[in-house]
Amino acid sequence: MLRPAEPRPADTVALGLLQGPAELLPVSSTAHVELLGRRLGGYAALTPAARKELAVALHAGSALALAAGGVPERERLAWLALTTAPAALAGALLEGPIERRLSAPAAMAAGLVAGSVALVLADRRPREREAAQAGPADALWLGVAQAAALAPGVSRSGAVRSAARARRFTRPAAAELAAETALPVLAGATALKGARLAARRPPAGTLAALGAGAAAAALSTAAARAAVRRAEPPAWAWAAYRIAVAAAIARRPDRGVRHNGRR
Repeated sequence: MLRPAEPRPADTVALGLLQGPAELLPVSSTAHVELLGRRLGGYAALTPAARKELAVALHAGSALALAAGGVPERERLAWLALTTAPAALAGALLEGPIERRLSAPAAMAAGLVAGSVALVLADRRPREREAAQAGPADALWLGVAQAAALAPGVSRSGAVRSAARARRFTRPAAAELAAETALPVLAGATALKGARLAARRPPAGTLAALGAGAAAAALSTAAARAAVRRAEPPAWAWAAYRIAVAAAIARRPDRGVRHNGRR
């Protein structure tokens, strides 16, 4: 019986450097990791469980970078809890069905296209509100958007931006709200799935590779966080890019790859 492939540090670092901007911009980090991963022989040979563990490490790095930016003020914690609750509930109830039915390349491409349509339609709304004006009703709407983004390709950041623009927040405010709501969701997912990883007790080589990916993700997330604050392109630009990524994913599905590295 062949031993399952382990992640390679060079691959995890490359994916970690991609994770930061893909997580904070409305382009779907899952889709980008999948697309780049196909070009990395080590990633293509990983089992589905190993890919999930790598995703946990990358999200942990992003969460660490966001946490380093400062702890939210106490009065903001309740608001953030409202934005997180729908995604947490949906994840607890639907994690299995989503992974079984929506993880295929075609479904991921469909999520990218659907998210693009939502971005463009929402961007037609007036731009009147700033991030500081977000209240409890806004938090629930953003939370529902984050729950919808559990479907691969939809993009958590893209869904939150769409919901925020639909509620008349400016483009920069929508981007800021998307970045602000990322930390509790990423931290929660990391804690849950990280516990599963610890229970498996992976070998030292795997842990070293995952740690390298997490460190790269932390660095790229910190850099992307600074960039997000400076400028925000119109929704059609993000939509065009997302559709191009969807076409690339649909055109080159990861067919026939067995997880021992053979076809």
